Amino acid sequence: MAEITDYSGDFDPDFGYDRFSKDTLLRLLKAYNEYMLRIDGYWYLTVMDKWGNDEAFECDVKVWEKAQAYEVRLFSDLLNIKGDDVAAVMKYTQAGPWMWIYDYDIDLKSPDHAILTINHCPTLLSLEKEGTGREKRICQENEPKVMSIIAHHFNPNIKVTGLKLPPRTDYNDCCCQWEYKLER
Repeated sequence: MAEITDYSGDFDPDFGYDRFSKDTLLRLLKAYNEYMLRIDGYWYLTVMDKWGNDEAFECDVKVWEKAQAYEVRLFSDLLNIKGDDVAAVMKYTQAGPWMWIYDYDIDLKSPDHAILTINHCPTLLSLEKEGTGREKRICQENEPKVMSIIAHHFNPNIKVTGLKLPPRTDYNDCCCQWEYKLER
């Protein structure tokens, strides 16, 4: 059966994603990722509009604590990412569902030490454009928790430290930078 690049034409009662070309599947993955990002933003803004930013932030933290623990288990199992070092965390970070939206660099200094630099973050750009300062709380309070949940899935002794965190004063600089370190 020939690969397809879209679903134009007639209804196919035997439709399956396995019919799509690799390029189409990659485009779909990226689109699904962007959709997830929008859902995250829409629910936050809906809660914020109804009950205020403090309530929305509190809900955001609770949702991400649960969702991130589930996500890291699901995808590390699916991709067979094992290990108890920072290199394993960086492998997960590369393959995780959110990294499609970022322009990022990973400097793996050793299996136990890495620097993750996010050069482009659509969420931060939206928050900066909004101009209310919400990025400080989201990036300095929630993101360290989320990143630690990922790291601690592999080893609870991995320490995640924000080296550069919003709010930014130099918009030519990276969006954020994180150090992952395991002291053995």
